[in-house]
Amino acid sequence: MNYEATDFNQEVIEASRKVPVVVDFWAEWCGPCRVLGPVLEKLHDQDAGRWSLVKVDTERNQEIAARYGIRGIPNVKLFVDGKVVNEFAGAMPERMVRHWLDSSLPDPFRETIDRARGLLEKGDADEGMAVLEDILRLDRNHEEARVLLAKQILPRDAIRAGELTTGIEQDSRQFPLADAIRMVRQLREQHENPEGLPEGSPKPLYREALVRMAEGDYDAAIGRFIEVIRADRTFNDDGARKACVALFKLLGEENATTLKYRREFAGALHS
Repeated sequence: MNYEATDFNQEVIEASRKVPVVVDFWAEWCGPCRVLGPVLEKLHDQDAGRWSLVKVDTERNQEIAARYGIRGIPNVKLFVDGKVVNEFAGAMPERMVRHWLDSSLPDPFRETIDRARGLLEKGDADEGMAVLEDILRLDRNHEEARVLLAKQILPRDAIRAGELTTGIEQDSRQFPLADAIRMVRQLREQHENPEGLPEGSPKPLYREALVRMAEGDYDAAIGRFIEVIRADRTFNDDGARKACVALFKLLGEENATTLKYRREFAGALHS
């Protein structure tokens, strides 16, 4: 497929009023451009109409390159409604380009995601999860839907919850919650296989915290983990601190349990 621009105004400016357009400013002599180009084309094919890809050879289109301040290539700009809304320079690996796209492109499921959140907040978990499953049938890479669904199913299906968060890394806006879900999954595995825990005086308290967490009593679990921190923060590779951080993130900053234990947790870390 030929992605090279023939009419920048029509193919980029006007076209972006209907579908987001990613513009790859490149040149034949540029080695990193030849690396990045196929990555963009592959992701464009995967996304099947979610966005358009246009290539602009800066040697043949110097006036356009100057208009958009291109000083080095490759340079990639995202146009929405005729304007540049995000960009990056230099060649990036496919995983990073994918995260850049997912975090930069307008979300066609924004209203549906908000509806799912509303249902979950009202306590209609089954309907909320059904909406999230519908989104993932249409876009299996939708990170926000994956994380929201993983959070809901975590108490009864930790394995799938972990699978849903696979590949969500630090450059994603969904990373903090995804990382917390993965940590809680590890804690569930420790609960099911306690023989893998190290020996030490805090072990009974730590195991009790795992039991409480598995029962869904996060309040009691965090209290026990804080006791472990006070007794020996290094136990299980700082596991009690990591557990508290994950549970706070899972519950949310405004949750009553989080508010109850935040100060006590900080005090235990510095005691």
